[in-house]
Amino acid sequence: MRVATALMLRSGDREKLTRIASSRAADAGLARRARIVLLAAEGLPHTEVARLAGVSVPVVREWRARYRSGGIRGLEDLPRSGRPRTVDETAIVVTTLEKPPDRLGVTHWSSRLLARELGISPASIIETWRKWDLQPWRRQSFKFSTDPQLEAKLTDVVGLYLNPPENAVVVCVDEKSQVQAYPGDDPGVRNDR
Repeated sequence: MRVATALMLRSGDREKLTRIASSRAADAGLARRARIVLLAAEGLPHTEVARLAGVSVPVVREWRARYRSGGIRGLEDLPRSGRPRTVDETAIVVTTLEKPPDRLGVTHWSSRLLARELGISPASIIETWRKWDLQPWRRQSFKFSTDPQLEAKLTDVVGLYLNPPENAVVVCVDEKSQVQAYPGDDPGVRNDR
């Protein structure tokens, strides 16, 4: 049985390959290819590399050869035939970071709403959000209400705090379901709604 020699890595590639192989943001295929190259660099036989990477021996041979001839860039996907992608990721990112127009009556974008606004599929929006680690529903900023009667309601509530009715207790209750307004350190206090 012929055993493959350890794959020689190019200078500085071990750290880059390790980062790619362990990255959750990297393409899964690229991460697997980086693992294959790293395992091959340890001198493991093709069968062992294939077993550990969950691929076949011919796949191991292919990625070893692609790395040898092109380095890390050789592990990237080759151009595919067919119509090129036409999704404008810049427009998606920029629009996501802007406040939605008032006419929509929302405080932040959803993938469906943004897709409708830009005339593309929600899958393209979700893919771009994942790629750029965008989560508009988790923005750490104040959300403005779209309720046209907000000022009147706010005045009524503040009025209750400042001047409660006689013999009355004013209690504030969080109205958001599944969200606890105050985490509370008291284990005896339950907030299971």
